[in-house]
Amino acid sequence: MAGLAPQGSQFDEGQYDAFTSYDNVYESFDDMGLQENLLRGIYAYGFEKPSAIQQRGIVPFCKGFDVIQQAQSGTGKTATFCSGILQQLDYSLVECQALVLAPTRELAQQIEKVMRALGDYLAVKVHACVGGTSVREDQRILQSGVHVVVGTPGRVFDMLKRNSLRPDNIKKFVLDEADEMLSRGFKDQIYDIFQLLPSKIQVGVFSATMPPEALEMTSKFMDKPVRILVKRDELTLEGIKQFYVNVEKEEWKLDTLCDLYETLAITQSVIFVNTRRKVDWLTDKMRSCDHTVSATHGDMDQNTRDIIMREFRSGSSRVLITTDLLARGIDVQQVSLVINYDLPTQPENYLHRIGRSGRFGRKGVAINFVTRDDERMFSDIQRFYNVVIEELPANVADLL
Repeated sequence: MAGLAPQGSQFDEGQYDAFTSYDNVYESFDDMGLQENLLRGIYAYGFEKPSAIQQRGIVPFCKGFDVIQQAQSGTGKTATFCSGILQQLDYSLVECQALVLAPTRELAQQIEKVMRALGDYLAVKVHACVGGTSVREDQRILQSGVHVVVGTPGRVFDMLKRNSLRPDNIKKFVLDEADEMLSRGFKDQIYDIFQLLPSKIQVGVFSATMPPEALEMTSKFMDKPVRILVKRDELTLEGIKQFYVNVEKEEWKLDTLCDLYETLAITQSVIFVNTRRKVDWLTDKMRSCDHTVSATHGDMDQNTRDIIMREFRSGSSRVLITTDLLARGIDVQQVSLVINYDLPTQPENYLHRIGRSGRFGRKGVAINFVTRDDERMFSDIQRFYNVVIEELPANVADLL
């Protein structure tokens, strides 16, 4: 994952002559000058070596520069800004000092979990302010004091307006998945929130793509940002054989999976489904057919997930059922088969699921279950990655 794109690429927007260049690359977390207890959290979370975006992005953010970081999701952007925030908080002041905005509740809650985990040894207080939860409960937690708020624009704006979230001490403002924010129509709300924040504020914008709208927005908020670009093609599907099985109807998937089970158990396999509920359902079904499987999803507490992942990494459990939420946490050397029991809801996520199996030059196989309802998404995926995915041959075991 080395190498930044040439300086001009994708950013030739007239107003952008005002960048700060910052080219240092840090090969290890230990070289970044991070405080001891943050490093402990980073290693305890399971990170060993910084990803390309982390090697370039953590330090300038820690140094207080405005940053624009562009990289595909799944490349470690979350941990980049979480580390930058955690490094600079004043833990003796229990007031909101950093605000992170995300386009969806799920993402906000995921960021909150990462922030908590990385800040485990720092006793950081983080709260996710998202719609669909009790306003009163939000007010109570904010009133009692937090260091970081992660939230969706609607609820955060509401809390600022009610003065439950006091902006006076906020020094860092992060927009995650900025492109997604704009496409979901949050632009005005983001501007409204920004108006309520202190004028001297450090801004980080993280995004997989940088549409002109996102650049325009950043030019209003930012002062000579450092821009960091990790090219899209560095996450790759090379070396991964991809197939589909035409299962026609949702209810036929289970039998198809059971037919493949013997093949799955020869190697280490990950099966992706789209909801936590379905993880539980499929796990029960597989076990009732006497198939040994492990399962993990976001509702489990971190401890349980760690134990399950340890078993899977060590090879004592061979088949793991999980959701996209955890796709990025699965970097198991031996995974050579990924099954998309459900196709991902966005083409980008396809790469994060199956891109794992071919990491570090290993070979891998991905099998996609496609029902009639999935046909459109399936052709979107093939277009997005410019691949033609063939039907699964009978001798699948020979491919592994």
